[in-house]
Amino acid sequence: MDDIQKILLETFHSETQEILTELESALLELEENPEDQELIDRVFRALHTIKGNGGMFGFEGISSFTHDMENVYELVRRGSLKINKQIIDLTLAARDIIAEMIKDPEGEDPVLKNRAEEILTAFEQFLPDSFLKDEGGAVLQMDALTDIDTRTYRIRFKPDPEIFLSGTNPLLLLKELLSLGSGTVIPNLNELPELNELDPEKCFFSWNIILTTDAGIDALKDIFIFVEDRCLLTIDIIDEESILEDDEGNLRLGDILTERGDISRSELDGVLGNRAPLGRELVDMNLVPSEAVESALFEQQVIRQVKTKRRADDAAASVRVASEKLDILVDLVGELVTMQARLTSTAAMLENSELTAISEMIELLTADLRDNTFSIRMIPIGSTFSSFRRTLRDLASDVGCEVELVTQGGETELDKTVIEKLRDPLVHLIRNAVDHGIESPEVREAAGKSRVGTIILSASQAGADVLIRVADDGAGMDEETIRQKAVSMGLIDSDSQLSRQELFALVFEPAFSTAKKVTSVSGRGVGMDVVKRHVDALRGTIEIDSHPGVGTDIHIRLPLTLAIIEGLQVDIAGDKYIFPLSLVEECVELKREDADLVDGRKLAQVRGELIPYVRLRDWFAVDGDREDIEQIVITSMNGNRVGFVVDFVVGEHQTVIKSLGKVYRNIEGISGASILGDGTVALIMDVPVIMRKVENENSSVN
Repeated sequence: MDDIQKILLETFHSETQEILTELESALLELEENPEDQELIDRVFRALHTIKGNGGMFGFEGISSFTHDMENVYELVRRGSLKINKQIIDLTLAARDIIAEMIKDPEGEDPVLKNRAEEILTAFEQFLPDSFLKDEGGAVLQMDALTDIDTRTYRIRFKPDPEIFLSGTNPLLLLKELLSLGSGTVIPNLNELPELNELDPEKCFFSWNIILTTDAGIDALKDIFIFVEDRCLLTIDIIDEESILEDDEGNLRLGDILTERGDISRSELDGVLGNRAPLGRELVDMNLVPSEAVESALFEQQVIRQVKTKRRADDAAASVRVASEKLDILVDLVGELVTMQARLTSTAAMLENSELTAISEMIELLTADLRDNTFSIRMIPIGSTFSSFRRTLRDLASDVGCEVELVTQGGETELDKTVIEKLRDPLVHLIRNAVDHGIESPEVREAAGKSRVGTIILSASQAGADVLIRVADDGAGMDEETIRQKAVSMGLIDSDSQLSRQELFALVFEPAFSTAKKVTSVSGRGVGMDVVKRHVDALRGTIEIDSHPGVGTDIHIRLPLTLAIIEGLQVDIAGDKYIFPLSLVEECVELKREDADLVDGRKLAQVRGELIPYVRLRDWFAVDGDREDIEQIVITSMNGNRVGFVVDFVVGEHQTVIKSLGKVYRNIEGISGASILGDGTVALIMDVPVIMRKVENENSSVN
């Protein structure tokens, strides 16, 4: 029983965290668009779901706390209360309290309990006294809270024949009804008289409407509130399992006809007994007009489609899986990829055609399994982007500026591990944009800008990589200020000639900061170097471009996944090494006679450009004579190109990344390892680390 309770508790925690993220996102959007009914409904649904889940799992404190907030938003939904900043602030604070409550569901923390009571007291000021308490002082329940789930209704609307005389157009009511969701209108022409008897001032029509909506039954009734005394109106839920169906799961034709009043139950049973009627029989026996049968058959078809879709949606519901299980699955797939490579290598070595055919089939199956497994771990980055709205809101309030966050490409998918490790770097970049970039409203107005600054957070896929962009329209970076700071720190000489990109790259140096004073947000020189380390750890690259008075634009390029990469396999004295293929530009030959030292630097001329290179034999202190003709692997990162000299290039290799043990974890220039098809180990090159060391050595030589 303890295991079951533990599983239920974990499920409650994970589901509530997701709902709280959705709640925060909806609240921040609602602050910008307080009249948006859809956003109001999103907030209400989130609160309603948390309350229901809390009660279901036995966390009455969470359920009761959320219920009191739900009361306020029910008034907002009804139009009795307008959203304002105070309500948004209180709800965001309450959202944080709920996040703490799920860690302490028993309510044993007195500080948390007091904070919750303060929030509820603040909420009560928005509720009328009659809403809160009856004469005995007991808390009243809401009046028939509407069901927030999507439902399909059958609405029968038969207006009074004299309805036109009151100036009412029934078609406008139907149009308003359909605006609540998706539906089908089925007209009934049974009572339409002959043309010579038709009175144009009377209404002879009635309608059956099949409507799928998340609106409650009260919202549907409200549409007809001004004609309820001049019409016949029935509203029924038709997609529940309690609806009578025939053996094939269809709503029975006889039930539709009797409910619509086309024929009485006694007439139907008197003629056919318990046998299900056929439409043609009813028409032939003059029991029901053909128009009524055609309308009922059409309604039956629409209802069948709705119910079929609902069952399909239920069958296709997602399954919640613990992330630890997914990690194990990915590890197993990685092992399978390694074994498949060994099988392919063995089949080629034995030159057995039958074994080769089996190997090729397993290779295809393994590739499909690998792609599908990694697709399970891929999640949209939009939820992470949305979570920064709250961060930005609080930071802007602290600094005293006005900022708008614009997100783009939220549907772009990344491995969940990459997204988890990307959050901290993005927080640092947003904090810097607010504190260093976005000016105060007065300064922006004086410069001819909008009072509200803009930070753009976007994502897009480029092949096997994802491009993340963080841009602001603030003050931008001053190149001369960066240069002076770098000189004072001893990072460069006063006469060093650096490109704009090289100059901006200096802000990633440890303890580098151009802030004039230390604040709660920045100024301690901790942040951008952390960003660089995180991005490097993700095998990504980061570049900065900035213009004074215009803003700063930061681009991050990351691999889609960290588990398997496409690599370039090379050989050095019989040992194998792998370069991440995303960093490789090209491979060129290096002849012994062309290898030369220029001013103490190893350079190779590639199509008229001098490119510094590192001989990996020297880097790893490999004994033996080098080849007469070597290969240079040209890599590029942040606009800089560096070559790596190897004995020869083997070719592309699908690399399953394995972490190094503690003994080898701090070896400079190596980021991991992989097992090759023959069972040997290949080391994965840490290109960014080696490139930085080469750049530093070149700078010291200059």
